[in-house]
Amino acid sequence: MSPRSANAGNGSINDKLMNDIRAVVTDAEELLKATAGQAGEKVSAARERIQSNLAVAKDRLADAEHAMAEKTKQAARATDDFVHENPWRAVGIAAGVSLVVGMLISRGR
Repeated sequence: MSPRSANAGNGSINDKLMNDIRAVVTDAEELLKATAGQAGEKVSAARERIQSNLAVAKDRLADAEHAMAEKTKQAARATDDFVHENPWRAVGIAAGVSLVVGMLISRGR
């Protein structure tokens, strides 16, 4: 498995998380509007939705963190395996990347 394939699938998790966060923000704005001049049923309903959306967002965030940790471990294992199987090739790649980064840094000055 390549490190690049280890990041596949993070997009859908991130999209779901962002949608949940947007829902929380929308509900929080609604709560602020509802509490500006009145209290009662609207405030209670908005608070319930906010609590529900926060719970879902926290669950998705925990899932995303777990998935990211797993993908990171997989990428690290794949990189470690590659370096152990191809030490000189890894040294060559590192030297090439260092050269490119050095050139970019010197151009920026």
